[in-house]
Amino acid sequence: MKTSSLKDFLDTQVDKYNQFSFIEDDPICIPHQFSLKQDIEIMGLFASVFAWGQRKTIINKCNELSNRMDNRPYDFILNHQDSDLKGLLGFKHRTFTDTDLLYFVSFLNKWYKHNESLEFAFSKHLNPKDKNIEKALTGFRLLFESNDEAPRRTLKHVSSPSQNSACKRLCMYLRWMVRDDDSKVDFGIWKTIKPSQLICPLDLHVQRTAIKFGLLQREQSDWKAALELTDNLKQFDKKDPVKYDFALFGLSIMPEKI
Repeated sequence: MKTSSLKDFLDTQVDKYNQFSFIEDDPICIPHQFSLKQDIEIMGLFASVFAWGQRKTIINKCNELSNRMDNRPYDFILNHQDSDLKGLLGFKHRTFTDTDLLYFVSFLNKWYKHNESLEFAFSKHLNPKDKNIEKALTGFRLLFESNDEAPRRTLKHVSSPSQNSACKRLCMYLRWMVRDDDSKVDFGIWKTIKPSQLICPLDLHVQRTAIKFGLLQREQSDWKAALELTDNLKQFDKKDPVKYDFALFGLSIMPEKI
């Protein structure tokens, strides 16, 4: 398919899948349950970290976690007592256990005591002139692991480009927080990172569709592949290449004839 024809086709698919009707079964529906910025950030982070496996299970586990925090995650993170942490014991989603959860809560508690938003935990590492969010992701991982109390097992849940990981979950999280358009599927509540700096979340679904359309040659699902795909998507929209994540993912789970 010619580049111009592919762009036209993908643009129509973005319009189709970048809709609230499509996200009711997607993990992004979790932060959409909240209106407070910090609640959106916190539950968005957990929803993205939990985002592997069946989407229904991911959503159920997010709702369970929210219930354990009395459906007020920011208030719980900031003001919990040690006795309140007992309510988190026994939580588990695949390889994410209560040990990991307790460290995430501790990390977020220390951050929010001194910062209004989680945005700066990423953007502080980024220069406005940087091509993409690589430094933001690397810096966040270093910040996350800087506490001596960080369990080694928990660090695997926060990936980094320095490990050549595709960082799918964090790239998805930043897409949610940064992108802003009329559909309001993504939140657009972070303003110090530009949509043009985002990297397309690369999972099996997106990778399969991208290879089919010739937007990705690299077969490994790693950071280099995520960069390759995003650079190719910038042919279609330099300012907002990651909007095509909707099309690539949607086409993978609901295939269309070209």
